[in-house]
Amino acid sequence: MLSLAGIGKTDRERMAAILRATKGTISVDEAAVILGVSSSDAAKMLARWTKSGWMTRVRRGLYVQVSLESRTTDVVLEDSWLVADRLFAPCYIGGWSAAEYLDLTEQIFSTVVIMTVQKPRDRRPSIKGTAFWLRTVPERALFGLKPVWRGQVKVLISDPSRTLVDMLSDPALGGGIRSVADMFSAYLRSKDKDLELMIKYAQQLGNGAVFKRLGFFLETLAPDETLGMDLCRENMTTGNSRLDPGLKADKLITRWRLWVPESWVLKEGDGR
Repeated sequence: MLSLAGIGKTDRERMAAILRATKGTISVDEAAVILGVSSSDAAKMLARWTKSGWMTRVRRGLYVQVSLESRTTDVVLEDSWLVADRLFAPCYIGGWSAAEYLDLTEQIFSTVVIMTVQKPRDRRPSIKGTAFWLRTVPERALFGLKPVWRGQVKVLISDPSRTLVDMLSDPALGGGIRSVADMFSAYLRSKDKDLELMIKYAQQLGNGAVFKRLGFFLETLAPDETLGMDLCRENMTTGNSRLDPGLKADKLITRWRLWVPESWVLKEGDGR
């Protein structure tokens, strides 16, 4: 375990002041304002503390404190959501990462899905041992979100209905359509089930394939949900879509305008 040996009283006081005034991440500019020093001096302090093992640099000009239990600064981020919120805002935690948090799946995903308004060059960055997958969304798509407190920081995450709509829009966000089907089944059993809200979100998102996949799922997994299926039919767009763009599809379910793998067809005549 790291001890306070090797860092002087003045540095301890300065570091404590910065940690009190920041929320999980520390920028050079913030440190400069808090301590009343120049940006150059603040950068030198943070670099010195990083070399001593008290801080670790996440990106140029951005640092986080290293846990006292860690013996090295080469550690996985203690809270990747805080760093994501700082680096990729406006954004929200979505896809399988939201599904994990919302108990819609028991699967463990090592990559954190971030839905961001930004258009980064690197959409698969790895930061201090944590892998991120960045998906760009328009600012108008920042709806259906709820705040989650991570310490003193409020991070946005898609609510259960929005999480499913996003994954029905792009099954890859849920790890593929079979995984999405399992999560949707969990959603149907949960207290958060709200098909009318899902339809509303899908209308706002404006992806017609969502209604085709949702209608097919309801017919397959919850055939008693006739109102939900009727709403999906009313909102379907023309043209045919794939159940999962990542899978070979050889059977057309005409009533849902959906190409599906043969293994998903449950009864004779589905494609007629």
